[in-house]
Amino acid sequence: MGAALVFAAVVTLSNRRGMEVRLIEYGGIITSLKVPDRHGVLANVTLGYETPAEYERDAHCMGALIGRFANRIAKGRFTLDGREYRLDVNAGPNHLHGGRTGFHTRRWRIDPSGAGEAGALLSYTSPDGEGGYPGTLAVRVRCTLSDDDALDFDFHATTDRPTVCNLTQHSYFNLSGSRGRGVLDHELTIFASRFTPVDADMIPTGELRAVRGTPFDFTTPRRIGERIAADDEQLRLAGGYDHSFVLDEPAGSAPRLAARLHEPSSGRTMEIHTTAPAIQLYSGNGLGRAAVALEAQGFPDAPNQPGFPSLVLRPDEEYALRIQYRFSIGRGADHAA
Repeated sequence: MGAALVFAAVVTLSNRRGMEVRLIEYGGIITSLKVPDRHGVLANVTLGYETPAEYERDAHCMGALIGRFANRIAKGRFTLDGREYRLDVNAGPNHLHGGRTGFHTRRWRIDPSGAGEAGALLSYTSPDGEGGYPGTLAVRVRCTLSDDDALDFDFHATTDRPTVCNLTQHSYFNLSGSRGRGVLDHELTIFASRFTPVDADMIPTGELRAVRGTPFDFTTPRRIGERIAADDEQLRLAGGYDHSFVLDEPAGSAPRLAARLHEPSSGRTMEIHTTAPAIQLYSGNGLGRAAVALEAQGFPDAPNQPGFPSLVLRPDEEYALRIQYRFSIGRGADHAA
């Protein structure tokens, strides 16, 4: 991989309540996210590593910014404007999270926000052909931590040629703040009445299936582990949860509540507000560490699924996505129907 990775740029954001976020230039990664519990005790609620070498070896995109395309693209191929593009295949027969040279392996430039707030601006320009994708893609991500314990990621991207773009932030959460506690007792709510079933290669079938009456119904708070071992074909295929949920409230320019995660022992609650149309629930199957990922993003395999919202980006357009993580104590306000 070339020269050994060092933490050449570490940015620490903190607020008046003591919450703290640490970012590094490699992958734009969150290496730690410290949040107070009901007693005001700070603990890191995300997974990470201690050394640069571990991040270089990581195959799970731990805490990273993801691109050019979050989630899977079937067979690492898609056709755009009559031309087929072939991508790096890194997840069985498929392309996942931008491939082996995705944005999670790139050095991002990190600059202070310059707005008198706890924030930073991360930028990266992906050259034409990187990972097999067409066009030069210029990406900016503004990360901001507010005094009311909200962590915002505002993504923007432009291209000089038609391409596809699906970005996200890929932290793994364990709100207990303890490596000794699992996540199966975390209470999860996802404001989605449909999800995208997958085939044996973890590619969406194109169906948008109702969650009602299935282990995928998180429309009211349920323990993550409550039904994870149920006799369900989709759970067997993924070895747990690794599915995209279609958010009920239509995507727009303003973020709306997508999911709520609550950990009873610490009292910590995290809400995810986003402008994305979907959120991927990954229960850490095969991760070897207890955590859950909730990735706000576009639909998986959208370039090959005509029934899914398009993720094509053209030179006269700007890609925009907002993801906000709001932390509090207690289960949070009830979701309005």
